[in-house]
Amino acid sequence: MNSVTGRRGDLALSALVFGAGIGALGTEITASRLLAPYFGSSTIVWANLIGIVLAALALGYWLGGRVADRRPQPPLLGLLVLGAAVFVAAIPFVARPFLDLTVEGLDEATAGAVVGSFVAVLLLCAPPVVLLGMVSPFAIRLAVSSIATAGAVAGRLYALSTAGSLLGTFLPALVLIPAIGTQRTFLVIAALLAASSCFLLGARYLVVAAVLAALVAVPPGAVKAMSGLIHEETSYHQYIQVVERSDGRRLLYLNEGVAVHSVWRPDSVLTGGVWDAYLALPPLLGRELERVAILGNAAGTTARALGVYYPQAEIDGVELDPAVSRVGRRYFGLEDNPRLTVHDADARPFLRSTDERYDLIVVDAYHQPYVPFYLATREFFALVRERLAPGGIVALNVAAVPGDKRLVSAIGRTLAAELPRVLEWPALRFNTIVLGLTEPVSPAALRTRLETGPGALAPLRELLARDARPLEATGRAWTDDRAPVEWVTDRMIVSFAARGGRLEEDYLPTRP
Repeated sequence: MNSVTGRRGDLALSALVFGAGIGALGTEITASRLLAPYFGSSTIVWANLIGIVLAALALGYWLGGRVADRRPQPPLLGLLVLGAAVFVAAIPFVARPFLDLTVEGLDEATAGAVVGSFVAVLLLCAPPVVLLGMVSPFAIRLAVSSIATAGAVAGRLYALSTAGSLLGTFLPALVLIPAIGTQRTFLVIAALLAASSCFLLGARYLVVAAVLAALVAVPPGAVKAMSGLIHEETSYHQYIQVVERSDGRRLLYLNEGVAVHSVWRPDSVLTGGVWDAYLALPPLLGRELERVAILGNAAGTTARALGVYYPQAEIDGVELDPAVSRVGRRYFGLEDNPRLTVHDADARPFLRSTDERYDLIVVDAYHQPYVPFYLATREFFALVRERLAPGGIVALNVAAVPGDKRLVSAIGRTLAAELPRVLEWPALRFNTIVLGLTEPVSPAALRTRLETGPGALAPLRELLARDARPLEATGRAWTDDRAPVEWVTDRMIVSFAARGGRLEEDYLPTRP
């Protein structure tokens, strides 16, 4: 049989092409959530994922046309889609060894393991996408019975494929992944593909679709098994994980799990981490701290500590992901500070919409090591300047590696384009606090101000007075139009790894 003719044949091909469109984009979107707990969801990750999917589709188009000319048989097309369904169903079960290997590579900061495992995981998604790419040219070959109608047939089938792709984009992202998780979303997509193949293979192959659908009942288990895991979930925005250590500390990890985003200790609000550094800043104001905005509140570590040492301050904690705030309330004492108001919003739109003026704005919304580009531009810092009270301060937590200040310098010179005085404080080995002051205060005056404040925080203030220095950086300020954050960050990380660098814990002197 060289073509599929008749209304029934046209409907069968149309349904199969539509289902293949759902499968191709549904696999890509769901794969992004499979990768996020290990690689994050930065522009670089998406570029790699989209690039490999497009390459796989291109190969599939080429192969599909050649195979269709040699063997234009409807059952063969059905088997290709059925094979893609089996591949998609296998992805969540066979990917974990590669992902676990990747975690080890990230922990050791060795670029070879990271890149090798990342490519291996993406290659798991390439085989089914290649098979699905073969569908459209193959279906066109079967559907065209006359050269006079070839254009209309091709247009109809490509429109159906694109319509299926639209459904495959939004159905997993908005419905399936939040409702049933990543593993089961892959299985639902696989079952839909298997059912689509039955339009050409016959009803007896529905048993394969039924088997794949039945696999949905298999418990997903932990996405990333880790000692002390007490909570994990996938929200609309990211993968969330809470781990409890043997000493009682609770740690919040997001997405790739390289950086800790919040810490809770049962006996102290001091953590020894970068969150403590913000506690040393209020005396720099030279007056009482009255109002604070924390952009990137996470589970509330900084807000909780500010409530103990500066109980008079009103705090707006801004966190993009409501699920992280819920985790904060359950595991991290987020509501221990009665003066904290949590806003589930993105940082920059929140600043644009509020009329408040703040003494201190903390920008810790960076998903280390990557900085959202729109929080590192001159336009953003101009907005920050407008929302700071006279004499106010903005503090930014910027990732750094020993001996490499490229990211710190770029953000510092951009901030300096809007504020008259910019300081850098290398508080920890991998964290530099970049400070922007709305008024040019002399170094002597700053040191004098740091002599006051809560006694328990004196070691932090001494560290700040000793190590903070003017940030001198020349060059072009980043803008909303051009802010090559990920390019700079990736070069920084690769250089560090090439020098044999390792990620190590580092502590501020207030750690009990």
